[in-house]
Amino acid sequence: MNKGGRKRLGDKKRMHAITLRFNGTELEKVKTILQSYNLDFKKRGTVGPFLRKLILDRETIMEKRIPDGLSTLSYQINKIGTNINQLVKVANYKNMRSPNADLGRELDRANELMLELIETINTKNQE
Repeated sequence: MNKGGRKRLGDKKRMHAITLRFNGTELEKVKTILQSYNLDFKKRGTVGPFLRKLILDRETIMEKRIPDGLSTLSYQINKIGTNINQLVKVANYKNMRSPNADLGRELDRANELMLELIETINTKNQE
């Protein structure tokens, strides 16, 4: 039996906390924003609800997000590029002025494949 007191929050109760840290410049910017809404930074219970509302009421733009498959592909392409760079460094280190013609062709082909992959990714992003 409820004898008056505070109503139970139920599923509205906030149990998860996020701590934000600001440097001096960022904090001044937050204070300026709060002042533009006629809110007192020093008053307890002002900043948290304001930032919560600011974040949760903002519309997110999903179209600029890279799909998971493409980010994995991009990671793998970067790793391939790293391997190619390592091969070139080893060849230069060993003073191989005119590397084997087959190696040169393979590197050219690898570069062509990487360009095709990048073009494919760009095409997918534009769709």
